[in-house]
Amino acid sequence: MNPKQLTQTRILVVGDVMLDRYWFGDSERISPEAPVPVVRVGHTEERLGGAANVARNITALGAQAGLLSVVGDDESGRTVARLAREDHIHDHLHIDAALPTTVKLRIIARRQQLARVDFESAPEAEVLDAHLEQFRTLLRQYALIILSDYGKGGLTHITRMIAMARDAGLMVLVDPKGDDYSRYAGASVITPNRAELREVVGRWTSEADLTRRAQSLRRSLGLQALLLTRSEEGMTLFTEDDVWSISTQAREVFDVSGAGDTVIAVLGTMLAAGLPLREAVTLANRAGGIVVGKLGTATASAAELFGT
Repeated sequence: MNPKQLTQTRILVVGDVMLDRYWFGDSERISPEAPVPVVRVGHTEERLGGAANVARNITALGAQAGLLSVVGDDESGRTVARLAREDHIHDHLHIDAALPTTVKLRIIARRQQLARVDFESAPEAEVLDAHLEQFRTLLRQYALIILSDYGKGGLTHITRMIAMARDAGLMVLVDPKGDDYSRYAGASVITPNRAELREVVGRWTSEADLTRRAQSLRRSLGLQALLLTRSEEGMTLFTEDDVWSISTQAREVFDVSGAGDTVIAVLGTMLAAGLPLREAVTLANRAGGIVVGKLGTATASAAELFGT
């Protein structure tokens, strides 16, 4: 594919956004107060996380992304909005004055994560209702919908969103969370990882057992496809016609955080651009292999993905 074809591709990302903060430093001694390392922070970074990282991965390819979500009326929420603008993401953010923006703070020393501290709470119902009404009006502006569920409350109305998008003739991709996948019924594709799928279908004992369980889930939800991401084992695509696996392309795994965001972002972008499902999965797999070789939530550029 010519990357220039992507510039007119428009994807709407809806879900739980967060701000990823990184504190980098050196650790050379143990605290006298407790058996924990003392980190002398040298520099900090802020990056878009969650659904916002999905949108960031889309614009990194040169495509267009809209982001519909809820943030707090606080410094972190304003930072999310600023970073989204800097990454050329169309901002459809709602403000909930009672909501602290979700923040994940990672403390890293000697290229290893020593701790992660999360700040989060669920948005108010009134904000989510307004969120749903704006979703309805935005559908005609986009070619494909990605619903990024991190279990933070931003997708309370996901069942209605899927129905509205499908009624509008749009494909819907879902990055799922939790053990109740009935709320994703009617979506086009879901992209669970191994741990997420096990939580729903149980532990499988063989590839044949995995296929039976995955296909049963896919059929029960009325999905076109289920794409299982399997870390070092690559990916397996379950459709009505067959089961197809692709091996991982990661050269060196450094950090898997955000890799699922990259996979669904690239998959959705390529499908919206008109690529067949298997070709889109192949590129998503390649992109996943690229970002796990980078520190923290990261993106794969068009140049990296297409070798241009």
